[in-house]
Amino acid sequence: MPDSPPQPRQTAAAPSRVHLVGGLLAITALALPSIAGAQEPVGWGDGDPYFHTFSIAAVDPETGESGVAVTTRVACVGNGVPWVRAGVGAVATQASTRVEYGHELLDLLEEDVAPQEALDRLTAVDERAERRQVGVVDLQGRAGQHTGTGTSSWAGHRSGPNYAVQGNLLVGPEVVDAVAEAFEATQGDPRHLADRLIHALSAGQAAGGDARKGRLQSAAVIVADPREGVSRRPDGQTVHINVCEHPTPVAEVRRIYDAVSGTLGHRTLARARGADVWQLKIILHALGYYRPEVAELDPDDDAWLYTAEAVEAVDTFRADQGLSTPEVGSPPGLVDGPTVDALWSALEERGLADETRARILELTQVRR
Repeated sequence: MPDSPPQPRQTAAAPSRVHLVGGLLAITALALPSIAGAQEPVGWGDGDPYFHTFSIAAVDPETGESGVAVTTRVACVGNGVPWVRAGVGAVATQASTRVEYGHELLDLLEEDVAPQEALDRLTAVDERAERRQVGVVDLQGRAGQHTGTGTSSWAGHRSGPNYAVQGNLLVGPEVVDAVAEAFEATQGDPRHLADRLIHALSAGQAAGGDARKGRLQSAAVIVADPREGVSRRPDGQTVHINVCEHPTPVAEVRRIYDAVSGTLGHRTLARARGADVWQLKIILHALGYYRPEVAELDPDDDAWLYTAEAVEAVDTFRADQGLSTPEVGSPPGLVDGPTVDALWSALEERGLADETRARILELTQVRR
């Protein structure tokens, strides 16, 4: 297995796979076990998956949010390392990852067992505890951590009020320090916990992160919020971004978060201006949608500007063509590939295509 430890390890029973269609999958698995095994990333192998990684588990005592952010050079880290429970806390289980720690630790937290005591109870009866690395935080801001002596160097952890940072097979302790310090620096910021976690994870990545190169990479952030009406899910999850594989997964997590949050800067904003806008107006005029009352368009200063008048003309044309419109949620003035095809098809049907092409060339030359 690509992520096996440097010394032989005991082989545990293969974990149960995802049961997609009940009995049908079970029958298929008997005949084609390789297909059933492909339900999880092939690099995980059998037994406990190895996630040499760094992570931060944290809570926001003011909002009650709990979350985990993590990245590694193994596919789909979000499927195994991070565990959260609304109103309870957060867990990151890594290195030789015993995924059962997620629910078991959260169950103990829910019984008011302190994080470190809960973790000590479980590792005390775990014969592979020396290969584990775990961080856990409860809503009181208390942390519990365990880095086994058999984890891959550099390995270590650091905690503070409301957070636990841990990592193994890193370039050095500076990674964990960077994550912790970045998270501490955002204490009291009016941003969501997920935003702060991604910021902290990015700081660790910038400090060097995972020591390995040339491997599949993944990253994830998961947050749960116990406040009534905040999440539409019964488990309270408000953020679940799991980038299973990407050349720059931490940056991709940030891009996704900013995009779905509508954060200023996630896209370039500009009012469209150019020859293509002028061509669009010429075509719409030829078809009778844009300024049909004038015999000829005037190439004035606004000719190349995508104005509200042109947007309205496009929306009317799209509606007549049976294309989606703002009434069903499409952006106003959407001119995509199907719109362009429909415009030229309409010109062809009316015998106006050649004349309009000539007009476009003539009027475009005027502007040049």
